[in-house]
Amino acid sequence: MRLKFLNFSLFAAGAIAAGLSIGMLSGGVHAQVAVRNQGYVPFSEAPINYRAEVNDPVAQLQHRLDTGETTLEWEPKNGYLNSVLAHLHVPVSSQTLVFSKTSFQYKKISPETPRALYFNDDVYVGKVHNGKAIELVSFDSKQGAIFYLLDEPKADRPLFQRAELDCTTCHVAPGTRNVPGVLIRSIYPTPTGTQAGRTPSFFTGNQSPLSERFGGWYVTGTTGVPHMGNAVSRDREHPEVLERQADATDLSDRLDTSLYLTPHSDIVAQLVQAHQTQMHNLITLTNYRTRIALFEDAERNRETGLTETTPADNGTSRFYAHAEELVRYLIFADEAPLGGPVTGTSGFTEEFAAIGPRDRQGRSLRDFDLHTRLFKYPVSYLIYTAAFDAMPEPARSYIYHRLFEILTGTDDSDEFSQFKTADRRAALEILRETKSGLPPEWQPSTATRPDRTTAAHRITPRP
Repeated sequence: MRLKFLNFSLFAAGAIAAGLSIGMLSGGVHAQVAVRNQGYVPFSEAPINYRAEVNDPVAQLQHRLDTGETTLEWEPKNGYLNSVLAHLHVPVSSQTLVFSKTSFQYKKISPETPRALYFNDDVYVGKVHNGKAIELVSFDSKQGAIFYLLDEPKADRPLFQRAELDCTTCHVAPGTRNVPGVLIRSIYPTPTGTQAGRTPSFFTGNQSPLSERFGGWYVTGTTGVPHMGNAVSRDREHPEVLERQADATDLSDRLDTSLYLTPHSDIVAQLVQAHQTQMHNLITLTNYRTRIALFEDAERNRETGLTETTPADNGTSRFYAHAEELVRYLIFADEAPLGGPVTGTSGFTEEFAAIGPRDRQGRSLRDFDLHTRLFKYPVSYLIYTAAFDAMPEPARSYIYHRLFEILTGTDDSDEFSQFKTADRRAALEILRETKSGLPPEWQPSTATRPDRTTAAHRITPRP
């Protein structure tokens, strides 16, 4: 069985469907679902050691359960879901509903019984109605996406089981940048939730136009342009034609919303979710490639008897290219315009914005625009995450320097011309007051316009 969630891809039986997916293990539902140290798992050797102990939010919660510091509460209707969300600080307002068959529990997923998905900055949680297990992806600051299952039946000692083997089969793939990660996919769904034959699918991120988003999802809220949500493909001769019903504030005519924690599948939550999945993957990618490059250089130096530990110039492209791509995504450089005002329905917009640190003027990187672009200021809130802070050197210094160049206008190349000077300055000021660990050049008392030659080694990311 392969467990998927959000608009992730399902590769079982050659199918590709929509939904944020969590790949799990093959076998019957009651078979062993979490396997460690059996079979091949990518990146399990040095220097990544993916199977090593982790300290992600779910691992931390399991530790508190093991020590008796806390317990999970089980409810007849929703099992452990409410308790899991509360312990992991995942807001119920983040709920989105996906009806594509992208889970090992696919038989229970349909347009009438979609999967419910919830998330915060570090954790994704998936719940299938009458399912056998809650599905989780939790981001470790060093190792990236870590995959878990929590059995739904009530237990004396509920256990989050780490599942690696089959999860990485799907979740170390081109759509995750070939590192353990997550992705969102949009498809042309049939009335049963499968992908219509002879139709394309779309990976979703900053660059995705709204017209190609949300296929296989329910979406509540209003937009300025039509999208693929809330619709299915019924015409076998023209499967790419959807019964488009883009805007919706009530899903009660399509499913029993009382089965879910809320009646919403909020469009603003969908947009945020899409941004951060690819941001997570790029952070992990840059982390991994930097560690691998440094390790390979150290190995080469040992073999040749050298003591030099700095990567040779011809090796920097192995991670600087990815670091540059991360910077571009971090500042929404290729963001597709929203095309008009966007309004959510669940209260997620207000709850999400209220969490972030604010500067003395009350500004936050979590403030929304929702007219022409997703956020008001051109730097992602994920810069505050532990995963970003754990970026190894020299990639971290490179990212901070490039970001400083762009926000100060030192890099005024055409590719960043869409950013207004006032917005760049505001983002710079917000970060100076709210982000710890900034390099010395960021400090107002010592900051000068960076020497353009310091970024001479900049590399164009590979397509």
